[in-house]
Amino acid sequence: MNIILLGATGMVGQGVLRECFLDPDVKHVLALGRSSTGQHHEKFRELVHPDLFNLSPIESQLSGYDVCLFCLGQSSVGMSEADYRRVTYDLTLSVAQTLVKLNPAMTFIYVSGAGTDSTATGRTMWARVKGQIENALLQLPFKAAYMFRPAGIVPMHGIRSKTRLYRIIYYLTAPFLRGSHKYFPKYITTTEQLGRAMLKVAKQDYPKPILESADINAL
Repeated sequence: MNIILLGATGMVGQGVLRECFLDPDVKHVLALGRSSTGQHHEKFRELVHPDLFNLSPIESQLSGYDVCLFCLGQSSVGMSEADYRRVTYDLTLSVAQTLVKLNPAMTFIYVSGAGTDSTATGRTMWARVKGQIENALLQLPFKAAYMFRPAGIVPMHGIRSKTRLYRIIYYLTAPFLRGSHKYFPKYITTTEQLGRAMLKVAKQDYPKPILESADINAL
């Protein structure tokens, strides 16, 4: 598989990238983002592009890919709905529309979150916006599209969140989180399991488009 990965510098993206490096079925990974990952690998290339809303200058470098793993995201804390919608809905849809035009046989996998509101009409702002983008992605003419909704994610193999608040939470709860995914598979997964599950779905498909933590861990 040839894979485009967005969000490779984030906690989830780092975990997914690690699993891509380890998977023999992954031939090439292109990390598309606003900043460099600092990673180096024989099957890895990164494309730093400051404006992800406008991919037209680099479209020639985005064709020939089988899978997009979209791990780019931002916390809604302190953000207005308009600002959160711009970075969550508008940006994701803009990228997806470009990729499906260039790669109509592509599988698109989006990391959403537990509690996402599929009706897109609920009272919780972030869940409503996430529901809107999930619904929009599922309407695009990709070969297949999957929405991953992990709840708690335990970082493994030295991976750290870029968000300071999350780093503090992980530090304080580390004794509890260690191994917790084995006892609470409906609520907790790991960066390793999430990455492996995304790659497995990319290779083998899955009978439903929305996957919760239990589905991720079962895979």
